[in-house]
Amino acid sequence: MNKGHGGNIGEIARLLGRNREDILDFSANINPMGPPEWLRNEISTNISSLTHYPDISCAPLVQSIAEKYCCVENEVIAGNGSSEIIHLLPRALEVNRVLIPSPAYIDYEAASRAAGLPVKPIAMPEETGFAPSPEMISAELTTKDLVFIGHPVNPSGSLCKADDVRNLASNHPDSFFAVDEAFLDFVVNGESLSLNRPENVIVLLSFTKIFAIPGLRLGAAIADAALIEKLKSLQPCWSVNTLALAVGQKALKDTGYVEKTKHYVAESRKSFFRELHAIPGLKVYLGSANFLLARIEKDATARELAGRMLKHGIAIRVCDNYRDLDKRYFRVAVRTAEENEKLVAALKESLGHKTIFSVSKAARKTPSLMFQGTCSDAGKSILTAALCRIMLQDGYRVAPFKAQNMSLNSFVTRDGGEMGRAQVTQAQACRLDPDVRMNPILLKPNTDTGSQVIVNGKPAGNMNVAEYIRYKPEAFETVKTAYDSLASEFDAIVIEGAGSPAEVNLKQHDIVNMNMARYAESPVLLIGDIDRGGVFASFVGTLEILAEWERNLTAGFIVNKFRGDESLLSDAYNYMQDRTGKPVLGTLPYIKEMGLPEEDSVSFKRGDLDRAKGEKDQVEIALIDLPHISNFTDFDALRMEPDVHLKTIRSVHELNSPDVVILPGSKNAIGDMKHLEKNGLGRRIIELANNGTEIVGVCAGFQIIGKEISDPYGIESPNGDTVTGLGLLPVRNTIEKDKTLKRVTARHIPSGLQVHGYEIHHGIMAAGSVESVVIGDDGSIIGVAGGNAWGTYLHGIFDADGFRRWFIDRLREKRGLTPLEKTSVVYDLEPALDRLADIAREHLEIKKIYRIMGIK
Repeated sequence: MNKGHGGNIGEIARLLGRNREDILDFSANINPMGPPEWLRNEISTNISSLTHYPDISCAPLVQSIAEKYCCVENEVIAGNGSSEIIHLLPRALEVNRVLIPSPAYIDYEAASRAAGLPVKPIAMPEETGFAPSPEMISAELTTKDLVFIGHPVNPSGSLCKADDVRNLASNHPDSFFAVDEAFLDFVVNGESLSLNRPENVIVLLSFTKIFAIPGLRLGAAIADAALIEKLKSLQPCWSVNTLALAVGQKALKDTGYVEKTKHYVAESRKSFFRELHAIPGLKVYLGSANFLLARIEKDATARELAGRMLKHGIAIRVCDNYRDLDKRYFRVAVRTAEENEKLVAALKESLGHKTIFSVSKAARKTPSLMFQGTCSDAGKSILTAALCRIMLQDGYRVAPFKAQNMSLNSFVTRDGGEMGRAQVTQAQACRLDPDVRMNPILLKPNTDTGSQVIVNGKPAGNMNVAEYIRYKPEAFETVKTAYDSLASEFDAIVIEGAGSPAEVNLKQHDIVNMNMARYAESPVLLIGDIDRGGVFASFVGTLEILAEWERNLTAGFIVNKFRGDESLLSDAYNYMQDRTGKPVLGTLPYIKEMGLPEEDSVSFKRGDLDRAKGEKDQVEIALIDLPHISNFTDFDALRMEPDVHLKTIRSVHELNSPDVVILPGSKNAIGDMKHLEKNGLGRRIIELANNGTEIVGVCAGFQIIGKEISDPYGIESPNGDTVTGLGLLPVRNTIEKDKTLKRVTARHIPSGLQVHGYEIHHGIMAAGSVESVVIGDDGSIIGVAGGNAWGTYLHGIFDADGFRRWFIDRLREKRGLTPLEKTSVVYDLEPALDRLADIAREHLEIKKIYRIMGIK
């Protein structure tokens, strides 16, 4: 190994006794964007081909190179990196000596001397940034010389005009000119010598730098056919391996990635140059490539500086082995803005300067952790709540956050903002008042392809999928503003993702999973539901789909809902560590009856919350499962009561003769009314009401049991429909543009008891002759009764322990059972949250999780 190169991170890590991942490598000039997302998939696809020898002629790759660079196939050679071809050239060409404008890539001279050729360095002027001078080169040329020219030059990044090289070659037809374009792909509007190439010009190409695959090794050259044939005769067989061949063909088609890189590097290089140039005692040369050359202007050597930088975990390229550069020169790669800032700060300290940053650069992101899942309902919400409560118990000021939540379970904050119920539970785990910043974007589906979009707690309108995708960039700015504001007030943030980060159709415009994690600089723990089966395959499969930067954010795995002896999983955990390099950080048991609200309707629709009828005397409450059901957690408190059998009804055959039928909230009351008509449940509910069964409607359910629902503005129905309700109450509801969002304290008139909750609705009620049964403290009527039916706009009315017991006891008396007359269950989430935290603390490696977050 030539130790004069940069990028020798393995050796540096061994000398420092650190992991490779702990070294920030500025010594190797690799694409700061990392490899393209298709790389891992391309390698995986071709693994089976490794049982065969690679194509010895590299024919498909050579054909692709010829097509891209407008030459013929016999003018192309592929190699094990461009370095291999550099070492073959002096042996293949019948030349007398080698001229090298310096400073230049050190392998030009090494390859020439290995071939037994004398080398003539030509020092390029420092005042021009060491750019190759055609005039100076021409003055030194005789006959049968080989000239190596960097285009752009390594290490200065300087360029000379392509036409100047063409003219130089044309004026010296007896000499050869090897033009190294290893870094030309990083240059905006860079002109390749492969077009209009003189016969005595050899163009060297590299896939290594631009596609960030130095470990794979792939390069090529374009030259006269006779020279290519000579090079191939000197080249070892199978110089290019199977995987490199496949990746090369794919890479040549990916022009979008290359163009994106050019512009990213150009902008990053400019700002990086400004920051380095501002450091006293440092001269920086503004080149055109993805690196910058610098010189120390004080009494210190680059090697001494490199040693100090390694104490910060940063490697730079010392340039004292380049000809015509003294001990003061070093080179640094252009990396991401955050990484560049770290280098600048370390340089200032290492050069003896005080580091003074602007507020934006000095402020370190608040420590955070994100839970993502291999699928929906994997346990992200519950684990977020669990860690929030654990951190609260451990003395941290912590808050939850979810950038975008798709849920029909919503809540109204004290200041009248609407947010997801899951984040409300998580806020309670932190003992915080719910804040819309914790869930800045809430999507409430109202059709199969559309949703009402809630932004910072207020409706922004209805959008179909295409409209929302177009809106997402603006939404993400809102999300980032909300996150920064929230994070500035707390010691730590626990972030919840959505769905799966491996949804390939959503990744491009993601604002809630990995893009959010990257913005928050948050490590990610991936949760899998082992109760569904295939959890370890889902972990591995998810990682395989993730881009490298996303994999780097992923810190480990958590297995959820395990039933059995955890020791039986040890082999699987070892496999995961070996296969992915990432640990399993805990296994949570399957927790029955957690006592916490569900995040969304997945578990409800699946029937997980349905309870079998108990042995004791119970009243039966039938809850109608509407297609667009929302806020089904309104009835969690009823579900907890031991003398209540809460039965979820999904078809008319399941609705027998309960004590009461409840129609819940919905995001599409008109659509759900049509559903009840179609499947016969509407007729059956009317029959039960006529036979004395009590019918209760909450919010949209209240609208459905009325006489009519009208949607003149198309808020919930695309056609602005008007439908006839069940007619059990003489009320008409019109869905208006303005949405009512408020917390409510009220009185239930028949019982005289106080109730509380919140209103979330577009509906405006016009009532006939009815009895007011729920009246707000402000005097507003928010519930009416008539006959055997009553309805209210008040979500959460059954959370009030006293009213809930009164309601159940009245049903008991009708059934001939003795009323209990005292509260048997207190609807309080605090014990459930503490229980959840205890279980999580027992089964998760909390100390390791804290270290991952950067919390000691």
